[in-house]
Amino acid sequence: MNVLHISDLHFGPRHWEGDDAELLDKINSYNADIVINTGDSTSDGLESEFQEAGQFLKGITCENVISIIGNHDKRNMRSHEYFRQYIYNNEIIEPSRPELTIKKNLFLKRDITKIKNNFTDLNYVKLLTIDDVTVLIICIDSNQLSMDEGFVEEEVLRKISKKIDRMKYDTSMVLIHHSILATDEGPLLNSMLLTDFVRVNKVGHVFCGHTHQLDLRKSTDLYFDYSFTQYMSGSLSSCNHRDDDNMFLFYENWDTPEMRIYLIRVFFDGNSVSFNEELVLGNPDTKIQIG
Repeated sequence: MNVLHISDLHFGPRHWEGDDAELLDKINSYNADIVINTGDSTSDGLESEFQEAGQFLKGITCENVISIIGNHDKRNMRSHEYFRQYIYNNEIIEPSRPELTIKKNLFLKRDITKIKNNFTDLNYVKLLTIDDVTVLIICIDSNQLSMDEGFVEEEVLRKISKKIDRMKYDTSMVLIHHSILATDEGPLLNSMLLTDFVRVNKVGHVFCGHTHQLDLRKSTDLYFDYSFTQYMSGSLSSCNHRDDDNMFLFYENWDTPEMRIYLIRVFFDGNSVSFNEELVLGNPDTKIQIG
């Protein structure tokens, strides 16, 4: 099973100045079974930005493209509706006991906003079977309305845990915009809650974005004797921002002893775009599967 990981496209004023068609051609040259997009498809959560991002994502030829929402996507009261309309729509998991929730603006007041759905979080799970391996993809909304800092709602996680307890699968991954392990100026404020969720549900892999920086690390809980790997992709937006890691990641033979991780960096110079591929994990004597 091959997984391709993109993040932080930032359509709108922060989107890169390169040719999207060239970028799509490069993404589509990889033999991906699943493409995951870990949030911030827009800059300001505007409907026009969601439309542009959705058009780009539809240009990815992989049959299974899974997207989650990011903090920039959640910058207006209709962001969750736009995301489901233009980016990705799946059955949303809501808390069983809304009166116990504490996340800010998790439920908007209907008499003020007049929106169709006043529940603003987009949490969902999806099962995919590829080459006789069933993978559970757990998508968790770590974003707060109009805020950079992340926060996850415990009541939602409790509902997700109950749901996946009844599901059968071979392996699992969590998709979340904010990092569980690495922090920056807009961190996940209750990351320990997510760490516990990962351990209790025996999730071995976490994919995230948000920081625009590459970060690949493994965490081991010495007390519970449990480990998981976090894969943080850089950005596909800011080739004109020198401090960003402009890149995407390709995981060949994901979740097997033969896994190889390829880092594909994107360079923008005037009107020209170039790519550099680097093997960061795995056997260098084995060539990557292209096309």
